[in-house]
Amino acid sequence: MTLGYERHPAVHHLSLVVAAGSLVAVVGPNGAGKSTLIKALAGRLDPIGGWIEGLDPHRVAWLAQHAGIDRSFPISVRDFVMLGLWHQVRALGRHTAAHRQACHSALAEVGLLGFERRGIDSLSGGQWQRALFARLILQDAPVVLLDEPFAAVDQRTTNDLLALLHRWVAGGKTVVAVLHDLAQVRAHFPQTLLLAREPIAWGATADVLTPANWQRALHMQEPFDDGAEVCHAAPRLHAHGATA
Repeated sequence: MTLGYERHPAVHHLSLVVAAGSLVAVVGPNGAGKSTLIKALAGRLDPIGGWIEGLDPHRVAWLAQHAGIDRSFPISVRDFVMLGLWHQVRALGRHTAAHRQACHSALAEVGLLGFERRGIDSLSGGQWQRALFARLILQDAPVVLLDEPFAAVDQRTTNDLLALLHRWVAGGKTVVAVLHDLAQVRAHFPQTLLLAREPIAWGATADVLTPANWQRALHMQEPFDDGAEVCHAAPRLHAHGATA
């Protein structure tokens, strides 16, 4: 698969299968194409070569690196989290008692009970990230995509949210996260994709995160050709899981 903008490749020669129920880290140098890959998996960017198979963009929960939400907007934490139910209630739907209970449970799971009536503008960085994760809980999508979910977040919040990811995967969800903290990846993510505009290594984290692979990633990123030809994809093979 090739991903890019205005026919200029940003990710090239990528071919992999992510099995359902996996916990996967995507790592690499700055500008390696990690966020581009997550956008494509979320259905926000069409490949310019190849394809993505096995993902329903309507059943994918995506948390971008910068959520792009105006936190000065006058909305309570509870109402913001309830937006995760959009796929169920739509614009003219009404929230039921079951929806309100689900929101209560999500806030409890991320440690935000008691914050329901507070405005989102009053939350600290860690509390805001907990609210974003509570919204993901209500989306209840089988695939969760996270772009730098723990950047500028305190350690306690990070630990709590990492534990939440493990519970999601134990419940059958697939989680793919872009991360920079390699110690965190080694401790929590069984599988890793090392990307440097091209895949450097993919598989078990211990095998991927080697000094030699990281040095190769740094070397491969620098000479990348922005005018490279789009990859010629092989014929489609139908398989379980998400195929890129």
